[in-house]
Amino acid sequence: MIFITAKFRIKPEHADAWPEITRSFTEATRAEPGNLWFDWSRSVDDPSEYVLVEAFQDDAAGAHVSSDHFKQAQADLPPYLVETPRIVNFQVDGTEWSELGEMRVG
Repeated sequence: MIFITAKFRIKPEHADAWPEITRSFTEATRAEPGNLWFDWSRSVDDPSEYVLVEAFQDDAAGAHVSSDHFKQAQADLPPYLVETPRIVNFQVDGTEWSELGEMRVG
């Protein structure tokens, strides 16, 4: 799978509304063939920062960045941002989360 994590620093006046601002983009991405997950989380240290964790099967991420909803997000989302988002992107084996064996329950 292609595993991507990106950090978005949102202008403080828009931070509370970010889930709604990105709703259509999020829903469209989750509906894409090959999308495994597309999940936003808000930083507990900086309420203006959101972290996006997403995964796609193999080359499905290539179709994602050429989709109409991605192009629309490229136009719509930057005015809400403090800076260009930062990203980590890599390919890993599998299509699921692995267990954190060091904290095994039961």
